[in-house]
Amino acid sequence: MRRFVTALLFAIALPAQAQAQPRTDWLQERPVRIILPFPPGGATDLIARVLAERIGRDSRQPWLVENRSGANGNIGMLAAAQSAPDGYTLGGCTVGNCAINAAIYARMPFDIASDLVPVFWSGSVMNALVVRDNHPARDFRGFVEWARGQGNRANFSSSGFGASNHLLGEFLNGRLGLTMQHVPFRGGAPGMQAVLSGDTQMFFENVPTLIGAIRGGQLRALAVSGRERDPTLPEVPTLGEAGMADAVVEPWFGYMAPRGTPAHIVLALNMILNRANADPEVQARLRALGARPEGGPPERFAAHVRAELARWAEVVRVNNIERITE
Repeated sequence: MRRFVTALLFAIALPAQAQAQPRTDWLQERPVRIILPFPPGGATDLIARVLAERIGRDSRQPWLVENRSGANGNIGMLAAAQSAPDGYTLGGCTVGNCAINAAIYARMPFDIASDLVPVFWSGSVMNALVVRDNHPARDFRGFVEWARGQGNRANFSSSGFGASNHLLGEFLNGRLGLTMQHVPFRGGAPGMQAVLSGDTQMFFENVPTLIGAIRGGQLRALAVSGRERDPTLPEVPTLGEAGMADAVVEPWFGYMAPRGTPAHIVLALNMILNRANADPEVQARLRALGARPEGGPPERFAAHVRAELARWAEVVRVNNIERITE
């Protein structure tokens, strides 16, 4: 009787274990593509490559990062949305292409809520306000005074019209009475290069994109956009400490699958990404870049995206940001 009960309990437990640990052997057939809707060198790219490299160590097939930029991330994300829903293609999802774009584009080529399925929230970062190393401003207040004196001759980079760093620059203009001119680029790395070359004078951008140039002394960080100081830049104050408490912006990154991807495949992908994200080496590499590892189930990422869609729609409405009609 004891043997019968033990066997029965074991049989009952098997489905629960299978549900808790989704099968991933199907992922060994060919490489998994992560389509990143931005150029190489930015935070989105750096974080994805750290995770893909770690996952590849435990898989017979590599995870490949494919950069496909354009239209503020819409081109790459449309390609991901139109891919086969078989788990072999993911789209890189950020605050820009998965939240802000829906508010600033009059017509989107895809719908985040119905054409894509949230899979994994990889990390969050802060934006840092940087200037070239030879800029006369030594701190945030000094920069504001300098910008006032320059009038509309002062300009700032962004990674694209409607990106979080574009809206932060416009926020400074509105709140502080500045008239800085916006110069959009196709990604964070080109925007940073414009400051390094002197073509633009200021850039708000994700810390992972900037950290190498800041540590190397080519760029000077004057403020960060988080609620607290960035652990990788502990000497740099927040915008709140400079008197702008409502300027908190923490860009985020994650991955989505095409609509129709089966639930068990979404769970399997989530499990693989969570396992890589929890690796101490990965955590250390992400934190060294200035990224805060996130993780969790797909539902956590889905709830965050919904909240961010609502938040940025309100920001665009209140600040009368012109919508893109192309």
